[in-house]
Amino acid sequence: MSERRACGLLGVCRSSCRYRCKPDGNERLREQLIELAHERPRFGYRRLGVLRAREGQHINHKRLFRVYRAAGLSVKRNRRKKLVRVGVSQPG
Repeated sequence: MSERRACGLLGVCRSSCRYRCKPDGNERLREQLIELAHERPRFGYRRLGVLRAREGQHINHKRLFRVYRAAGLSVKRNRRKKLVRVGVSQPG
């Protein structure tokens, strides 16, 4: 059976059948981000992107954020401690 006929019977576009995903080129970027994040743990993805741009490697901000989150990186946030007062009634 031809590809055209099979796709027509299934209701699928022929271009979808021929689709081949591109090899993922994010592994090198991921390793570089992890290395930079360990050197500078207080830098977020934007600052790391600036560092990469200074070295001549400009990266799309959406791709940078996607790889940054997939690597499990994030800036550690300090939670604000609540003051507990004993014997004082709360309003409301």
